[in-house]
Amino acid sequence: MNEYLEPVEVPDPSALASVRELCAVPPYEAGPHVDAVFAAAMNEANTWHADRSEFFGALWKREGAGLVHRDAADLQRQPFVHAHFFKMHEIRSVPESDITVHLTSSGTSGQRSQMFFDHWTVRTGQRMLARIYDHHGWIDDTSSVDYLLFNYQPAPGLSVGTAFTNNYMCSFAPARSIHYGLPHTGTGHEFDPFGAVRALVRSADDGVPVRILGFPAFLMFTLDRMRDLGVPPLQLDERSLIVFGGGWKGHADRQLPKSQFYARITEQLGIPAHRIRDGFGSVEHSVPYLECGHHHLHVPSWSRVLVRSVRTLEPLPYGEIGYLQFVSPFITSVPAHSVLMSDLASLHPQGASGCDIPTPWFQVRGRAGLSKNRSCAVAAAELLTRKGTR
Repeated sequence: MNEYLEPVEVPDPSALASVRELCAVPPYEAGPHVDAVFAAAMNEANTWHADRSEFFGALWKREGAGLVHRDAADLQRQPFVHAHFFKMHEIRSVPESDITVHLTSSGTSGQRSQMFFDHWTVRTGQRMLARIYDHHGWIDDTSSVDYLLFNYQPAPGLSVGTAFTNNYMCSFAPARSIHYGLPHTGTGHEFDPFGAVRALVRSADDGVPVRILGFPAFLMFTLDRMRDLGVPPLQLDERSLIVFGGGWKGHADRQLPKSQFYARITEQLGIPAHRIRDGFGSVEHSVPYLECGHHHLHVPSWSRVLVRSVRTLEPLPYGEIGYLQFVSPFITSVPAHSVLMSDLASLHPQGASGCDIPTPWFQVRGRAGLSKNRSCAVAAAELLTRKGTR
């Protein structure tokens, strides 16, 4: 069994018993029992952070005093912290000595969220991703694969959350090779489309499965370069897999409709649509969200999603577009168990997905405040513009 599937112990078993129980639930289990455990875990998380964080203690006293979670409806009254707050303040709910990982949200420029993770939080986030991969049958130690990472190559001082996650995802199948689409040059990172094309051709020639991870814009520009160079369509091994993360933000004007983009990948690389999945996550909220086979971002058992009005911040019903709010009680290191994002999204019931996953799903519709609230993808996309590789 993959080591990251192994259970992790909470920092305080007596104070966080329901949090531990919730994190033991399968990735996409739903029903009254799971809702009850989630509510109890949220009560524990609120107490944990209110007792250990002066900031959240004051917020709880002002916004949440008297709130006891009993069911899903109570989540609408849960105090939240805007993700932008973490770009302006460093805040923790545990001693600095307990912090094992420090990650930031932005790459080369812009405001950076400073997020701190204790052992429980970082390992549980990794276990969540491993269990979702295992749910889809993507953990495979039977054969080696080539990794093509459209993210930042590790370098001294690099603490970008997406790079941390993509490198961790290389543990789900043995690596024959790892190629970075954003290699470190010694003075910074540069997009290397020629190297990416060579890596894909080599994998096709050798008949080795490829796992492509990272920003989708870089894969699109690599496909463009393949056409420019006259490289014929490749037929990558049928076990190849693509998992995107980070979005298109810096190149929204060139973003293809998902069905069109996936069809182009199939045409040029031979990877079928059901082996191409988008993912969503943020350093401020480390629960992973991955598409199902119908390409919908389902909410795992360990979190809940709300959508709030951009005018009133009141919760919105299914289908309406507003600010995305993530709620998950598992994080103990920082009071980020209820975070309001700058992303715009709509939430949809399980029945509208067409798959057998019994949890709601959401669709990201855009992002507010890009000029002040930048993402990893925005910073990375600037490398394309600066180097003239568009």
